[in-house]
Amino acid sequence: MFNNKIQSLLFKKKNHQKITMLTAYDYAFASVVDEAGVDVILVGDSLANVVLGLEKTADVTMEAMLHHAKAVRRAVKKSLLVGDMPFESYQKEEQKAVLNAKRFVDEAGCDAVKLEWFEKAPSVTKKIVQEGIAVMGHVGLTPQTAEQLGGLKVQGKDVVSARKIIQNAKDLESAGCFSLVLECIPSSLGQLITEKISIPTIGIGAGVHCDGQVLVLHDILGLGGMKRPHFVKQYVNVKEQVLQAIQKFRYEVETSQFPDDAHSYFMDEKEWQKVFE
Repeated sequence: MFNNKIQSLLFKKKNHQKITMLTAYDYAFASVVDEAGVDVILVGDSLANVVLGLEKTADVTMEAMLHHAKAVRRAVKKSLLVGDMPFESYQKEEQKAVLNAKRFVDEAGCDAVKLEWFEKAPSVTKKIVQEGIAVMGHVGLTPQTAEQLGGLKVQGKDVVSARKIIQNAKDLESAGCFSLVLECIPSSLGQLITEKISIPTIGIGAGVHCDGQVLVLHDILGLGGMKRPHFVKQYVNVKEQVLQAIQKFRYEVETSQFPDDAHSYFMDEKEWQKVFE
């Protein structure tokens, strides 16, 4: 039986109410995202790129993911918290998938885990679900195995690959997933999958007809260090604001304008004179 937060997502799909989802990787940002009322917070493996500076999401470790998930958990009060299972945790050694999923729940306090499609994804999902752990699936472009798909590019643009993605989505639904991320597929395909399955679809570059949308927090804030994907909308340029603040700090320190009296501490003059007695 799904918890109340997951039930609310299923309710939203049934009633055609849109679902919001964003990534977060630390306490400070997670507290803001949670306060903003976002339905789902994903501790994404995009941590590898935007926080750790790694080239590929497949390079992030289980220990790194748990470390950041714990920090996010301390901030989240309302949102559904999902831990993104890194490549090594379920694709390299299938038998360890359940154990690692449990670590996200037991050690990091996640409400659910997310895993990307791969050949054994349905069987792995079933095993995790049987242990009472909620699973979010992910089809279309799967960044952890993007090299096998020809790189980070749109998937499902021909009939063969489109039908395969549809089948992948159905297989993960049958395996017990409570929702699916649809990444980088044509809008029409995103709409068809959304109509064909009973669980919520969360799009990222999959069109407006998905039940919800997810983006990487750093991308919408203008903090991503890499080129923004086509599907990303940047809502503010925090990088420029932070850069200006740091440059101003540096200038004021170098010119002895900071700290000024308003940001300093002082002794009573009579007490200070006693220092020299």
